[in-house]
Amino acid sequence: MNDGETPDNGKPAKSLRDEFVDRRPTINDVARLTGVSKKTVSRVINKSPAVKENTREEILRVMHEIGYAPDPQARGLAFRRSFLIGMIYDNPNPQYVVNMQQGLLDGMRSTGFELVVHPCDRASPTFLEDVRNFVERQKLYGVILTPSVSEDERVPPILRQIGCEFIRIASVSLDEPEHMIVSHDHLGGAAAGRHLAELGHTRIGFISGRESFRSSHERRRGLERALGEAGLTLDDDLVVQGAYTFESGYDCARDLLQRPVRPTAIFAANDEMAAGVLQAARSLDIRVPDQLSVVGYDNFQLAERLWPRLTTVHTPTREIGRRASTKLVNPQSAAEIEQQDPRALPSLVVRDTTAPPT
Repeated sequence: MNDGETPDNGKPAKSLRDEFVDRRPTINDVARLTGVSKKTVSRVINKSPAVKENTREEILRVMHEIGYAPDPQARGLAFRRSFLIGMIYDNPNPQYVVNMQQGLLDGMRSTGFELVVHPCDRASPTFLEDVRNFVERQKLYGVILTPSVSEDERVPPILRQIGCEFIRIASVSLDEPEHMIVSHDHLGGAAAGRHLAELGHTRIGFISGRESFRSSHERRRGLERALGEAGLTLDDDLVVQGAYTFESGYDCARDLLQRPVRPTAIFAANDEMAAGVLQAARSLDIRVPDQLSVVGYDNFQLAERLWPRLTTVHTPTREIGRRASTKLVNPQSAAEIEQQDPRALPSLVVRDTTAPPT
């Protein structure tokens, strides 16, 4: 029934405006009557491009019908924000940074938002001040936090305090779902462990990444789970601390491979360290995969270009980035993507560096 029509009881139909005879409508009323979030209404008020056209039209229609007018002072505060999205990272791997940037830009395409990239040092005493200054100086609409910045529980309260939207990318869920994209690294670690166990390896070395990165712990957790399911255990004596760099992979591998009883397989927590393992094996005249199997993690371009070509765990970094920026600037589209394919999961890519032990 259209507004103004008369129902069967002979009384005029109520319009939406009738509800607000005795009070002023609020932004919460607009959200309730249109069935969207307050945040989406705010985006329409501030002319953000990150709202579907049919949703925008419905919100504007309801605003007009109930006589809602935004508070000019509050709107002025909102306009101090720009159409800039920040990416904050503390990651030693340049390929990760490039892939993540590409994914973020994929999700921001045709939204009017632009990307600003900010490297930082989480170990610096001025780290938190640097994050705050970056957000406030650029007047950012929102930020994408990548590991290990995303794992620092001191950062989200700062962003909430200054009114900046944010998404955290991490290997496990650390926040409310609307603020998280999870990479499920334990599943990748399990895939690597399962592959090596199925090949018949029982003495498996693990080169972990930086201690401050949750991903390293999650990849080990998955490895241990898969080995446990195969009736095996990860020997603590065969676990060495790397730093997600080629050099650390090389040094750790030489340590493992010069033991009296060396491992028959090594799982390195990223491809850079796995490349170091291959170099260490070559320097010790150990043939891969005949005498040593090697598995990496990430599946960056490096994995395909190494010789032998590296067996590794593929992390859909670009897709994770796309989902993160989409979730930040267009939550409705992100929800539809997650309903169709709820998780961007790691998967094993078998190439030439793994074989049964001899």
